[in-house]
Amino acid sequence: QEKLVESGGGSVQSGASLTLSCVSSKDAYSRSCMGWFRQAPGEEREGVAAIDYQGEITYADSVKGRFFISLSDTGNEVDLQMRDLRPEDTGMYICVSQCQYEWHILTAADWMVWGQGVQVTVSS
Repeated sequence: QEKLVESGGGSVQSGASLTLSCVSSKDAYSRSCMGWFRQAPGEEREGVAAIDYQGEITYADSVKGRFFISLSDTGNEVDLQMRDLRPEDTGMYICVSQCQYEWHILTAADWMVWGQGVQVTVSS
């Protein structure tokens, strides 16, 4: 079974930048669909960004223009570059892999593999 390991979380102040990384145990150059979700206490899980099997990128409106997702050439690492962070970006960021329906790629039920998550806290 594929496993995901995230890194790069932390606590920053508003306006700062942070980059999250996620490494998958799947074979290099295998077909890849990976992304990031986040969840804050009392809020629903939110799809942040994802790259589908064809390399198409989708962002949530709340992060568009500030967050940038990228997939390694080997297809087993996905990064999330976050800039101009805001307190509302605070939450547990979870790496995901193996999307089933690409047209619902920011829907949690579309994903088969989930990481443990890393905390991102943005202070005002």
